[in-house]
Amino acid sequence: MTNNDIFRRIRYTFDLKDNTIVDIFALAEVPVTQSQVTAWLKKDEDDAFVTMKNRELAAFLNGFISFKRGKREGPQPAPESQLNNNMVFQKLRIALNMKADDVLEVFEQVGLPLSHHELSAFFRKPSHKNYRECKDQMLRNFLMGVQLQLRPNDKG
Repeated sequence: MTNNDIFRRIRYTFDLKDNTIVDIFALAEVPVTQSQVTAWLKKDEDDAFVTMKNRELAAFLNGFISFKRGKREGPQPAPESQLNNNMVFQKLRIALNMKADDVLEVFEQVGLPLSHHELSAFFRKPSHKNYRECKDQMLRNFLMGVQLQLRPNDKG
């Protein structure tokens, strides 16, 4: 999944308006304009489409954590320049304040049951022997499950 795909899915799932997205970036102390947001949301084949960089998606996700859970005291975390699906998954889990059982329920809902051990492997350090890379399909299923919980009449 591209950063733009992830961004679009989160926007749709949580029904975020462009001005709300600008506010979410502001929570991460990263200023963006509505025209930037619009360009990131365009279809890939559109001439006005702009590829979202890792740092921009990380800033959005950091702001989304503050948006959903409240802004924390002190300096905000700097957006990462390197981002992978495991990090995106972890940031979404934090933003949504989901415990392991909540995440497992989301995967159960999309017909992809996981064990606690399989799930915890996604949140380990890459150097850990039981670390497991979160593939695009796994992240896509998680986002779909969250979407089904929030928008039960949607089928994808």
